[in-house]
Amino acid sequence: MTEVEKGVQTVLVTEEEIRQRLCELGKEVSAVYQGQDLLLVTLLKGAVVFLADFMRALECHCEIDFLVTSSFGGGAMKIIKDLEVPIEGRHVLIVEDILDSGIKLSKIKDMLEARNPASVRIVTLLDKPSRRKADVNADFTGFVIPDEFVVGYGLDYDEKYRNLPFVGVLKPEVYTG
Repeated sequence: MTEVEKGVQTVLVTEEEIRQRLCELGKEVSAVYQGQDLLLVTLLKGAVVFLADFMRALECHCEIDFLVTSSFGGGAMKIIKDLEVPIEGRHVLIVEDILDSGIKLSKIKDMLEARNPASVRIVTLLDKPSRRKADVNADFTGFVIPDEFVVGYGLDYDEKYRNLPFVGVLKPEVYTG
């Protein structure tokens, strides 16, 4: 067991399960976007690992761009880094690591839709529907998971655990101090 793995209580989604599901998602998404102008928009930092593997599973052409946001009290959100390419008339697929409350993702989707793209859809590796507070759902989902504090495969706690090749449940003593 590595030092990084010591903070993990259980493995929720194995490396092999992720790899298999990404192949399936790649085929599913490719069938929808074949021959279209697809832009993958990723929210930094957590979704980068998912983006890298997901785009290699796609069987259609795509371009990538990144957003960085910051959240404030009261649900306010600030764009730290905006997209570099215009999205008007393009098919946009938001690539997210985890869909939890949906508040931030709902705001980002609304912001992107205001820029007149051909479509805006969401693909997420993990979906926690039990925590949803906003009216937003993924169009493509890797895994539906229970309400657990998860890390790995890009997801972090205090900028740690992102480099785990699986998704695991973090031991409560790690985040409760």
